[in-house]
Amino acid sequence: MEQKRLLLAIGLSFLVFFAWSVAFAPKGPVQPTEQTQTLKPGESGQPANEGHAAAPQEGLTAGVQTAEAVESLPDRDARAIVVETPLYRMTLSENGGAVTSMILKDYRETVDADSPQKELIPKETRGGTALVAFGADHALERAFFKTEEQSDKINVQGQPRDVRFSHRTAQGVRIEKHYRFFANSYLVDLTISIHNESGEALQGPLKIGLRHVMPDDAASYGFQGPSGLVNGSLEQVKIKDIAEQNQLNGTLRWIAIEELYFMESMISKNPTDGTMALAYEDKTVVNRLITQTGEIASGARIELAYSIFMGPKSISVLKAVGNEMDKAIDFGWVEIIAKPCLYFMNFIHRYIPNYGIAIIILTIISRLVFWPLANKSYKSMNDMRKLQPLMQEIREKYKDDKARINQETMALYRTYKVNPMGGCLPMLIQMPVFFALYRMLYQAIELRHAPFFGWINDLSAPDRLFNFGFSIPFMSEPYGIPVLTIIMGATMLLQQKLSPQPGDPTQAKMMMLMPIVFTFIFINFPSGLVLYWLVSNLVSVGQQYYTMKKLA
Repeated sequence: MEQKRLLLAIGLSFLVFFAWSVAFAPKGPVQPTEQTQTLKPGESGQPANEGHAAAPQEGLTAGVQTAEAVESLPDRDARAIVVETPLYRMTLSENGGAVTSMILKDYRETVDADSPQKELIPKETRGGTALVAFGADHALERAFFKTEEQSDKINVQGQPRDVRFSHRTAQGVRIEKHYRFFANSYLVDLTISIHNESGEALQGPLKIGLRHVMPDDAASYGFQGPSGLVNGSLEQVKIKDIAEQNQLNGTLRWIAIEELYFMESMISKNPTDGTMALAYEDKTVVNRLITQTGEIASGARIELAYSIFMGPKSISVLKAVGNEMDKAIDFGWVEIIAKPCLYFMNFIHRYIPNYGIAIIILTIISRLVFWPLANKSYKSMNDMRKLQPLMQEIREKYKDDKARINQETMALYRTYKVNPMGGCLPMLIQMPVFFALYRMLYQAIELRHAPFFGWINDLSAPDRLFNFGFSIPFMSEPYGIPVLTIIMGATMLLQQKLSPQPGDPTQAKMMMLMPIVFTFIFINFPSGLVLYWLVSNLVSVGQQYYTMKKLA
């Protein structure tokens, strides 16, 4: 087998990878006197059914959640309470006691200097998020939750601040939502209290749900959709699979709705058996954490403790949050390589505050690690180059006998002690590192709106010099000259020129098309990823030229 055929196989494997990337019960009765019982989510007044997830009970003994049972809205409009911390500005509404806005102060919507700060909850998300339901009916999500908070604006600087909402159903069941805010954390504590003020016992699952209208680019590379930590493992459900995979049972640590760089999550402070229930309609993803309350006797009160995280998918931020939230950053089968590369890139950035330069240094170091393997590959390529005239003679002599051509070629390899796989195997060993860096650079929030130099002001976006007022085939907006991508394609073409040419003219043409194919593939990729590939190519060209000249 010729070296070029092996390189073709490697190139095709990269194409396959890219395509794959685009295309986971009872205690004794509670006395009917006033009492408060703080439950772990899913804990009840009944013995636990160990080893099995709690199936959601949709019925209610006391009929708490029928639409008719919910108190009517008051005459006044629902109030909005704005909570401001150094990190964010959150808006809470008396309608459902919901979170209707979450603005992150350290992030902006676009790279423009006058861009507004990042809004995490799209305005199209009707009713907001962090909604509570009890039992089969979800009218409580739309109920009026009154707050006694005097001010419409709360500034959290030092001590934690609390905001409470309360709703009482017509049957006498009071539901309270108690938010607690901290000055320097994206975490918000949320305690749900259920006080049975009716004259009979009731039971039913508590459902606390996240809602999020997904962006139009939700199908782009990198997971976007509902997820959760179930039985210690990250479960991510693609939006197109929600209809078939709409319920996951097990021990729930947290549930979430993820975008490429941000996420909102509901964390169970004391994980227990429950259900992650999913729905998708009108571009809105709903992810509910369902836990059993057990029987709540008349006069009894229970509390379930959660935390809300709404913020960036930054590995340092999620590590600080705890609760195994960092597992939300998933690099797939190359994670064992990708995460150390991310840590190292951030380490470089601490001393050289330019992520473009950090990518260059990271790429050069990764190539230096594999320098000996690459030398073996280029030596094998050089040996194959020397055999090209002899192999061409064999093809011409036995052009009508393919079996004889293969036999004579193998004999030629044995005579000159050339291993046709010698140029391929070292490159195959390096491929997991290439894939790891590829996935890491595509998903790293650190590159979002991070400038490099000149026209490249966002390493998470495609590079474009100028902005044309018309569309260009194969190119996503903005439309301009992809300078970095064109240079990358030129370096691949130079690599092809330095490599031994296959004897078959058809194969030679196919190999020369590879740089063009890769250029079109990369034309809409983030400039940070293109920069990595370009630098990697330049190091390869330099090493290949040096090795070939030394062995000549």
